[in-house]
Amino acid sequence: MAGAAGRLTKLAEEVLGTPLPVRIRAWDRSEAGPPGAPTLVFRNRRALRRLLFKPGELGLARAWVAGDVDVDGDLYEALDLLAGLIWERGSTAPKPARAAVLRALARPEVRAAGKELLSLAGLPVPPAPPAEEARPRRGPLHSLRRDRQAISHHYDVGNDFYALVLGPSMVYSCAYWESPDGTLEDAQRAKLDLICRKLGLTEGQRLLDVGCGWGSMVLHAAREYGVRAVGITLSEEQATFARKRIADAGLADRVEIRVQDYREIADGPFDAISSIGMAEHVGRAQYAEYAGLLHALLKPGGRLLNHQIARRPLADEETYRVDEFIDRYVFPDGELAPVGRTAGQLEEAGFEVRDVEAIREHYALTLRQWVANLEAHWPEAVRLTSPGRARVWRLYMAASALSFERNRIGVNQVLAVRTPDSGAAGMPLRARDWRD
Repeated sequence: MAGAAGRLTKLAEEVLGTPLPVRIRAWDRSEAGPPGAPTLVFRNRRALRRLLFKPGELGLARAWVAGDVDVDGDLYEALDLLAGLIWERGSTAPKPARAAVLRALARPEVRAAGKELLSLAGLPVPPAPPAEEARPRRGPLHSLRRDRQAISHHYDVGNDFYALVLGPSMVYSCAYWESPDGTLEDAQRAKLDLICRKLGLTEGQRLLDVGCGWGSMVLHAAREYGVRAVGITLSEEQATFARKRIADAGLADRVEIRVQDYREIADGPFDAISSIGMAEHVGRAQYAEYAGLLHALLKPGGRLLNHQIARRPLADEETYRVDEFIDRYVFPDGELAPVGRTAGQLEEAGFEVRDVEAIREHYALTLRQWVANLEAHWPEAVRLTSPGRARVWRLYMAASALSFERNRIGVNQVLAVRTPDSGAAGMPLRARDWRD
């Protein structure tokens, strides 16, 4: 095991107590590890310094974003092999790698190897985080100001960049696939139409779309079902794009886009509310308020469709911690909850939950298509944002696809009704007749 790669492999296996499932290639062109496996490439010594000063997921993420670490081979396979050691997507238990490090440091031979790693890493100076890392947020968690900053970090990356990734639909949530061989556009159109049918939309009704993105849901509902719609977003870039789409479609008299927080809406009631991929930004402490406000904004008999990513429940929910990579680079302050807790809080707010549809396999297919779009337009994506930002999106979408496939996280459409005192919910007698 001559060279830096052999030394790194030996150290990693001593610390983790198990053979590395991937190959290592170092800056000195040395390689070690199982033949034919995906290769984790350490392009320079700075990658080691990032891991030394931030062991585990965050250090590796910073190295990836900065381009100090790369993968040669199938990215999905590499992430799947590494997941149990370092990158357990969706897991909120203590990271296996961290626990192994603490145990290993008690052994003299590992401490000696650590000293060797220090010498291998070069200057003992912590590298600055990549520019793409979110700055420390100030103010109370999920305050109006802080939520606007968090949303801006993720969504104000550039509409042209998102167009490359999402395709013409400009829908940034799980599509609904008839088969894996279908097209992303057809699957996104099917998802929007499914939501409209679940909400029972009819001409002349008033729809609120919370977290409207680039306006695709309100456009579809107004064009195909004749509703009057209000879409709200905290992203100025999204709002500008959505308003132009609406004007171009000749629907400006029926669709309004606002830069507004859901806590600021004061012109209810609405006949129906859709919230698609937005509730993940609400936060545990604010979820009861979110559910209560949406309930108050609906007319009696009105329906809510809440489309939300969920995590697996924990034996002790107080141990839940937000994924460091996601928090620093993707969705600052985002939080996930188990679907049971989501349904329970909607009921506590006064809703009657009428249907829950789990569609996690659909999100895996969607994410893989987004990754393919990004990779197919890589030079342009880098030009429109930055190499680091493009690398963030590629990593988080690929890792998330695996998380949905492995049932580490899921996504659910929860249909709820503000059932009036009479008990007449206005729902069809047979479940899911909206599919017809």
